[in-house]
Amino acid sequence: MPEIKISSNKRVEFIDITQEVQKIVDSSGIKEGAVLVFTRHTTTGLMINENESGLIKDFENMLKKLVPPNEYLHDRIDNNADAHLRSVLLNPSIVLPVVNKRIYLGTWQRIFFVELDGPRNRKVVVKIL
Repeated sequence: MPEIKISSNKRVEFIDITQEVQKIVDSSGIKEGAVLVFTRHTTTGLMINENESGLIKDFENMLKKLVPPNEYLHDRIDNNADAHLRSVLLNPSIVLPVVNKRIYLGTWQRIFFVELDGPRNRKVVVKIL
C-alpha cells in the first residue's frame, strides 16, 4: 500500500499533501473510484480546506483555544495530552472520489496532514478503491 512520508518542522503544522496523493492516484491507473487517505498516528489528523496562510493561522489558534496546552492527566506520561485531545477534533481518514483520473476536489479544497506533536517523521497511508 503506498505511503506518503512526512517530516514536520513545528509542534503544530498544517502540511498540504494534495499533490502527493494525486501522484499516487496517477500511478495507480484508476479512472473512476475513490481514494482513502489514513494517518496511523494518534497525535495527527487529516482535513480538507483552503490553503491560505491567514486561515491556517486561524485553525492553529482555534485548536489552542479549544484545547489549551495545560496540564492534563496524560501529561504525566509524555507531556502531549493536548495533541491527543486536539486530534479527536480532526479526522484520522478521509475518502475522496476520483473522477477522470483526478481527485474530485472543489476549486479551493486541499488535503492537509495536521501535525499536533512535532517535529516528527510520519507516514500517511493511501489506498485506491
